[in-house]
Amino acid sequence: MEFFERFAIPHPSPAIYGAMVAIGLTLIGVVVGLTYFKKWGYLWREWLTTVDHKRLGIMYLISALLMLFRGGVDAIMMRAQLAVPDSKLLDAQHYNEIFTTHGIVMIMFMAMPFIFGFMNYLVPLQIGARDVAFPRLNAISFWLFFMGAMLFNISFVIGGSPDAGWTSYFPLAGTEFSESVGTNYYMLALQISGLGSLMTGINMITTIMKMRAPGMTLMKMPMFTWSTLVANLIVVTVFPVLTVALAMGTMDRLFGTHFFTMDNGGMDMLWANLFWVWGHPEVYILVLPAFGIYSEIISTFSSRNLYGYKSMVGSMLIISVLACLVWAHHFFTMGQGALTNSFFSITTMAIAVPTGVKIFNWLFTMWKGKIRFTVPMLYSVGFIPLFTIGGVTGVMLAMSAADYQYHNTMFLVAHFHNTIIPGVVYAMLAGLTFYWPKMFGFMLNERIGKWTFWLLSIGFVLAFFPMYITGLDGQARRMYTYSEATGYGAMNMLSFAGAGIMAIAFALIVYNVYYSIRYSPRNIGSDPWDARSLEWATHTPVPEYNFAFTPQVNSSQPHWDAKKNKHVLFPGKLEEIHMPNNSGLPFVMSCIFFVWGFSFVFALWPLVIISTIGIFACLAYRSFEKDHGHHISVEEIKATEEKLGGAKL
Repeated sequence: MEFFERFAIPHPSPAIYGAMVAIGLTLIGVVVGLTYFKKWGYLWREWLTTVDHKRLGIMYLISALLMLFRGGVDAIMMRAQLAVPDSKLLDAQHYNEIFTTHGIVMIMFMAMPFIFGFMNYLVPLQIGARDVAFPRLNAISFWLFFMGAMLFNISFVIGGSPDAGWTSYFPLAGTEFSESVGTNYYMLALQISGLGSLMTGINMITTIMKMRAPGMTLMKMPMFTWSTLVANLIVVTVFPVLTVALAMGTMDRLFGTHFFTMDNGGMDMLWANLFWVWGHPEVYILVLPAFGIYSEIISTFSSRNLYGYKSMVGSMLIISVLACLVWAHHFFTMGQGALTNSFFSITTMAIAVPTGVKIFNWLFTMWKGKIRFTVPMLYSVGFIPLFTIGGVTGVMLAMSAADYQYHNTMFLVAHFHNTIIPGVVYAMLAGLTFYWPKMFGFMLNERIGKWTFWLLSIGFVLAFFPMYITGLDGQARRMYTYSEATGYGAMNMLSFAGAGIMAIAFALIVYNVYYSIRYSPRNIGSDPWDARSLEWATHTPVPEYNFAFTPQVNSSQPHWDAKKNKHVLFPGKLEEIHMPNNSGLPFVMSCIFFVWGFSFVFALWPLVIISTIGIFACLAYRSFEKDHGHHISVEEIKATEEKLGGAKL
């Protein structure tokens, strides 16, 4: 029994036992459903072994939506705990676990896969490519992310969740203060998932630089593709830093090294620096692709070309450089000295300038445009004032002297959510609604979508704006309770009500999908929004090969020019197309990585060795595998084009 006791939850509660039962019943339901409907073969052939960038993009988006609800449950529990003074809903330990997992789930396992999902689905279509540069690498990237997310989430029911905060600062994250395996899960799950993210960064940069359609110069790329390129340049710059930091933290916890300890030559602030060298650019890895999505949507629904194309590109490049020069603003109150604080204060405030350029460009795009207030446009318009408020409070936090008042208060929590929710979540919901017909062949219901937007926006303001007030009044973040004498009760109850309204809005998203599957018309054509960029010039559903003919691009809005200016977008003759074969190796290898990570968490060294050998065996097999893909004949292409409504000429 001693062996099995190490897997037990160190701080059990009825909520955790309920979660165990729910997870078990869900898994049984999935297995029974797949067996009853005889879908195991379909699941393996079409999804688990796919290397198609479109299917991988959809799986990223599905995973992100699931993690959105997983992290949302944590958020509701936190707001419920703080809704009234001296609440006994959660104890201190459970609250620590919840705010730790909420942060990691929302940033790494919700926001990251959301943007990677859109990158995977859209970038090859926007640049006129058949697929990404490395389809197999793309598959292993997704499955490593997925297995990292699953490894992190099982901590809740096996061994205990991490409890040292989403930043996992040492020495709190060391074995002295975090004795359970929760922080091991943190280190290994992020390591596995981060490896997949780094691979995606390399893949996307290569795809954009080497696989653009003829005529598509860098300055003719759609804005979302530009934002993807810049974001992934940041990925390959800073994710290796996270990889090294996580490796060092794992060695401190499992092998007794002293990288981040308070004695024997260790330096606890080394972790803080390494984490934020990655952590603050990570914000822009999320926000820049969101800016790209807003640019596509605002241009489409204003019926105007994007204003200030060159300044939009330039501002993104400036943001990417400044993003890597601001990390120490997290340490203004930690004794760095006036000179260091001044430098990082100036670089932090400087980011407001290129960001302001983008906001004015969006406003000028809408100026005198024929605006259609569809659901994607509502999210895009609503984002501007809300994100601007978040940016202004960011400038307040950037003033190092004033930060002594704001630091570690709910004011900071309000600021962060005031940028991430309008800046990323709104963009993801706007992009999901905008590209849903291209992905699935029908549109989401507009009326339900507009209800969702307004409820989400009202709930957001009610949930987070009161935190500015309580934060300025001294309410510390990460505190699981407070006394009635503080006077924070009314504002926290208002925040809880706002979180409840947001929960209703997210439930409406699920209902909208259900309603639209049942009742939305399917005869919507390939371009229901009258859009402008190349992804709308192919069929719906998009065939395996994306385009029957290689596009010839002459502007940054080739599809619009083809429709309005009679530009010939698809010249040339039909030729057979070479495509990659599906492969089960990425999925199998990711399963071995899962076992490897789980074994490391619990220091099961024989299993670590076996799984490590398995990983290298997969690499060796791939090295010697002779798989040259397959060719789609001209006859097959013609048959597919006729079935989908004729070739796009």
